[in-house]
Amino acid sequence: MKVLYFHQHFNTPSGIVGIRSYQMAKALIHQGHEVTIVCGSYEGGKTGLTEPFVGGRRRGMVDGIEIIEFDLAYSNADGFIKRALTFCNFALRSIGLAFTEKYDVLFATTTPLTAGIPGIFARWLRGKPFVFEVRDLWPELPRAMGVIRNPLVLSAMSILEWASYRSAHRLIGLAPAIVKGIAARGVRPERIQMLPNGCDLDIFSIRVEPWRPEEVRATDLLALFAGTHGIANGLDAVLDAAVELKRRGREDIKLVLIGQGKLKAGLQARAAREGLDNVMFHDPVNKVKLAGLMAATDLGLQILANVPAFYYGTSPNKFFDYIAAGLPVLNNYPGWLAEMITKHRCGFVIPPDNPVAFADALEQAAVDREALKAMGQRGRALAETHFDRIKLADRWVDWVTEVKA
Repeated sequence: MKVLYFHQHFNTPSGIVGIRSYQMAKALIHQGHEVTIVCGSYEGGKTGLTEPFVGGRRRGMVDGIEIIEFDLAYSNADGFIKRALTFCNFALRSIGLAFTEKYDVLFATTTPLTAGIPGIFARWLRGKPFVFEVRDLWPELPRAMGVIRNPLVLSAMSILEWASYRSAHRLIGLAPAIVKGIAARGVRPERIQMLPNGCDLDIFSIRVEPWRPEEVRATDLLALFAGTHGIANGLDAVLDAAVELKRRGREDIKLVLIGQGKLKAGLQARAAREGLDNVMFHDPVNKVKLAGLMAATDLGLQILANVPAFYYGTSPNKFFDYIAAGLPVLNNYPGWLAEMITKHRCGFVIPPDNPVAFADALEQAAVDREALKAMGQRGRALAETHFDRIKLADRWVDWVTEVKA
């Protein structure tokens, strides 16, 4: 079977962002299918293609995956209008491929929501099976965050959401609220499957060279946030905890933020202004290098802004990387991941917007390293039994390739 796979922000393991689509494409190939990935050029992502663009695109093979990359650069730091234009441009070019390429199934994954547009055309004008993967609920999340307020834009997004869901023969949601949100749009439950992000156990099981930033001593407790520094992440909560730790004189607890994002410069400026020398910022690295840092880390920070839509509506890569690396997790918002951490006793769950509770958890972690180690071991066991990427990928392949028009 030939799968035409649309993911605007595709990345291979040589890049510094998520590799879910790469792993799913490899799973398709492993089971004897062919796959063509269609993507743009994403900041921090690497497609593996190096030839120059011709006519606004380039095409080639990377690790057995055929890749079509449009010359459409995208960065999380771009303004709203520029990002919207890039999304629409990618969707329009993708429609052309949906009409001209040879394939058996069209698969599209968000974000952005416009990823579903070629699938709509393929379903209704070519009669092709269409599978749509939803990583975030749009426009619910941007509305809840206050990122998009224009009622016309929100209405247009709502219509596109409805059209994408109702056009797809099958859908995939990455979190419980996403599945519930899809069903609320009138999609029958038997057409929806929850398949969350997974753990790359192989990457975090290989022998790597442990490393820490120079400012972190071997005896310090190192708490790590690895991910985007954006509005959704609410990373001022980490700096608020750092202020509380400084007040308590806990110089032995270091907070490291590794990644990139629109708000990183502002966070760095605040840390410098307030003399928070217990907070370190580091440039993003690929997953193998990240595995080395996590091998020398004591605690993973799962931080999000206090937005109720996040509680059951996100499936963050960083959480799965932490437990794959055997790290206990400190989580600062309610929801399905908080419930999982509590049930499996693999970390700390603290209330949102509470720097005192945040600092208390960090102090507890620093004081009882044996208990911390046991939490990490339970987290790794959870990764192996419930979130092994290879097992989840097999289920994903079955769901995608068994679809009927």
